[in-house]
Amino acid sequence: MISGLVQLFLWQGLGELLSKFFLPGIPGPVLGLLLLLAFLCLRGQVDKDLAEVADSFRQHLGLLFVPASVGVLLFLPELKTHALAVSTALVVSVILTIAVTAIVLKVFWYFSLKRNKGNALHREQRHE
Repeated sequence: MISGLVQLFLWQGLGELLSKFFLPGIPGPVLGLLLLLAFLCLRGQVDKDLAEVADSFRQHLGLLFVPASVGVLLFLPELKTHALAVSTALVVSVILTIAVTAIVLKVFWYFSLKRNKGNALHREQRHE
């Protein structure tokens, strides 16, 4: 489990370095997460320790929203004055998130089917 936690911190640290020196507009943890995703996609599997840490974070995900909730309550008067802009931003971001998720899923599905067809063809040629 410690190994998985160290891996997460290393990817986040790498993301922070990239953010600080090359891409200051993108938060370091986001870059680190994207780098981790790319690494796992290229590797094709998830390390057992990393999966264990990710599962434990997922189980306690609700606790990570407490600071955001406190921030919302703290700035409630400002949110009330800008309710239309905030609501519009939320609705547009949800629609964009759903659209991007659908596109990414479609691309992954396409490549997965293409890879599986190639594997099946390779197996058929081997058996002949």
